[in-house]
Amino acid sequence: MARDTAALAARADFPHAYPFRFVDRIARERNADFSKGSVEVRVTGNGRAAAGEEWHSPLLLAEVIAQSALLLEGGDAEIGRRGFLAGIDGFEATRPPRAGETLRVDVRLAARFGAIIRFEGEVTADGERIARGSILVRKGANQAGGPSGPPGPPKATPAGV
Repeated sequence: MARDTAALAARADFPHAYPFRFVDRIARERNADFSKGSVEVRVTGNGRAAAGEEWHSPLLLAEVIAQSALLLEGGDAEIGRRGFLAGIDGFEATRPPRAGETLRVDVRLAARFGAIIRFEGEVTADGERIARGSILVRKGANQAGGPSGPPGPPKATPAGV
């Protein structure tokens, strides 16, 4: 069942806010193994990403994939604040989104290695694929309360240990 914009707007704990929140609603909830899930994005001419007829950079579509993955995970503020977009792989965009379009973002969890998660995403506008690629997300503190944010320098260990 799809959640509408009002439900997302009411979610004050979602870590992205105007002008950097792009996702509008969940079109299809993720399934149990996160092999599929979809989010919709409405592109407006007065949005900060566009401020005109189209988005200024199609690279913002990589951020759309990241926000979609977070929203499909539950939109938890702590996950969003402690984690961060760590990489973009194989990303290609054919054009920027245009004002008036509704984008569909299909996302799936592709791999997990410790705190690093790889999501694959595809963005379409009226059935036309305009971007696809993978994003790497570094999760923050682990379940045991480990460190958050990017890893620091390696710790020195005494000789013979």
